[in-house]
Amino acid sequence: MIETEKRVREAVRYLGFGKNEADERTLELIQQSFKDLEQEAGPKSICQIFDLNHTDDGRLVIGQMEIRSKSLSRNLKGCRQVVLFGATLGAGVDRLMRRISLTDMARAVILQSCAAAMLEEYCDECQKKIAAELEEEHLYLRPRFSPGYGDFDICYQEPVVRMLNCAKTIGLTLTDSFMMTPTKSVTAVIGISTQKDRCPISGCEVCTKKDCEYRR
Repeated sequence: MIETEKRVREAVRYLGFGKNEADERTLELIQQSFKDLEQEAGPKSICQIFDLNHTDDGRLVIGQMEIRSKSLSRNLKGCRQVVLFGATLGAGVDRLMRRISLTDMARAVILQSCAAAMLEEYCDECQKKIAAELEEEHLYLRPRFSPGYGDFDICYQEPVVRMLNCAKTIGLTLTDSFMMTPTKSVTAVIGISTQKDRCPISGCEVCTKKDCEYRR
């Protein structure tokens, strides 16, 4: 029940209600949307650990990928390895959203928000599993950091997808403008640290430590 309430709250947040409560009809549509999504979703994920090098001129080097991003550099301060991560809810969710958008735009908007909440929930679950394995080696994860956050340019979707071979492993591809297909998908860089900084898996959006040096 707690998890169900949590995902409903997340969907309401994505809908932009802020601190206001959603009306009964909206809540009913949210519940129905999650039921529809559960039937259509085929979540898959892929991850791989890479060494991370910090260059003197401020670049981050992960395999053959070189990144210039002050916000990502702050997040990865002190890390010598990273997890490259990709996840998707699958093509069935896209088909469902297209079908609903043809007949009921209000419901389609709610479905989009519920799918975003479901994807975030799935990514959190994946990260918990990765974290549990690494903690056996006394290594700890930073929050996920995706292309498009801060000054971490969205163009870095391409090397992450390529390095993880996402097209073959989870069916995730990119358009020429670096948008993901299926649309309810995500890529991310997750720092691996020897220091347990108590960063929440769900990231900076839920963390109250506004002065954190790793904050996005």
